[in-house]
Amino acid sequence: MTTTSASYILTLSCPDRTGIVHAVSGFLFERGANIEEAAQYNDHATGLFFMRVRFASVDDHATLQAQLTPFAEGFQMRWSLHATAEPMRTVIMVSKEGHCLNDLLFRWKSGLLPVDIRAIVSNHRDFYQLAASYNVPFHHIPVTGATKAQAEARAHEVIQGENAELVVLARYMQILSDDLCRKLSGRAINIHHSFLPSFKGAKPYYQAHDRGVKLIGATAHYVTADLDEGPIIEQDVARADHSKTVEDLTAMGRDTESQVLARAVKWHSEHRVLLNGHKTVIFK
Repeated sequence: MTTTSASYILTLSCPDRTGIVHAVSGFLFERGANIEEAAQYNDHATGLFFMRVRFASVDDHATLQAQLTPFAEGFQMRWSLHATAEPMRTVIMVSKEGHCLNDLLFRWKSGLLPVDIRAIVSNHRDFYQLAASYNVPFHHIPVTGATKAQAEARAHEVIQGENAELVVLARYMQILSDDLCRKLSGRAINIHHSFLPSFKGAKPYYQAHDRGVKLIGATAHYVTADLDEGPIIEQDVARADHSKTVEDLTAMGRDTESQVLARAVKWHSEHRVLLNGHKTVIFK
């Protein structure tokens, strides 16, 4: 009989020291695992070491978890282990701008994103038909100043009910409370329609037009309690000139936003993004 192997991704960070790569590869070798992809980074400014390893193993997830725990303790590692066969359970939140939502749904159904979109949450009804066309449950949760706390509680129930590993704010134009930001720490990605740190907050295209910028951009970042200041995952720009109106900039920006958000979601769902304080390490 032949034993079928499964593919896993191990990510880790720890204080830097000699021999970490040797120890990790040796750990996997001793268990008959085959390394398929590996990358590492030493941050000399912080003294931290980061690593991502994809490997094949005949051991199941639980067995590897149990064996990795004491090994990791010896290096003070923060680590996680993921089976590549399991797409990341994802909930998307959106308001009235649907270009990023539409792009993510298409990429998902086309097999271009290793996610499993379990639900869409919106404070408007605009995209319930789009959700239905992809057979994704749509949750309309209106938000007002008076009902914000209840609305967030309901949204969090949806996220928990779907056991979501990732929440994507695909132009969800509501500021999340500090409490919900903490609950979603490290697993919520927002797309902001400017090249941060420029033009934070509302209506960045209006701010950009007022300043006569020659480049407009988009930034995908992790959500934190500090508005538009979370660790940046991906950015891109498009050129502009004096002839462009606010409407022109907005239309141009939609494509950039969609592409930037899709790349960020892909890298996160492939476990290529590791947090490094208020920055990120990305193994592309």
